[in-house]
Amino acid sequence: MAFIVVRFAIIALLALLSAALIAPPFSAAGAPPSLKGQFLIATDTMRDPRFDRAVILMVSHDSDGAWGIVINRPLGEKPLADLLTAFGDKDTAATGGARIFLGGPVQPEISFVIHSTDYQRPETLEIDARLAATPSREVLRDIARNSGPMKSLIAFGYAGWAAGQLEGELARNVWHVAPADPGLVFDDDRDKVWEHATARRIQDL
Repeated sequence: MAFIVVRFAIIALLALLSAALIAPPFSAAGAPPSLKGQFLIATDTMRDPRFDRAVILMVSHDSDGAWGIVINRPLGEKPLADLLTAFGDKDTAATGGARIFLGGPVQPEISFVIHSTDYQRPETLEIDARLAATPSREVLRDIARNSGPMKSLIAFGYAGWAAGQLEGELARNVWHVAPADPGLVFDDDRDKVWEHATARRIQDL
């Protein structure tokens, strides 16, 4: 039953993401540019403990809302076989383990893989020329079989904003914005990501 619920949640989310992909870009005069492919970096004025010193990779942002993945909330290491079993896939060929992250407070039962663009599936969402996201257990299977992307970050849940909500938070200086950096997404010490992302923001001003 849990697998059925997760499967329907994934189908519903994919429908939402597909709608976001075909939505028209901002067209109103003076409308803010899309932050897709940027980092949101929590400032010292952040009062929500769920996002204290959070760094979020923005996957989508348009006039209908926005969503992204927190990249500096590690939850621990898990065998890939256990992750696949949780999705109802008992893959006996799965080997190795992976670090998993809390990607945000919305739908934490759903997994996303942020990864390098050498790997693509039909459901893969392009973030920019260097980063992509795939909300699918198949990418976990490929990682377990050493046929997945060269770089990856596995996260459960995401951070989401309704239309205009993120713009309001930016106006209150809750977030800094900086260009995304694959090195910070995949390789950096998680305890240093906020500090390094903040330095990148200052450097790019």
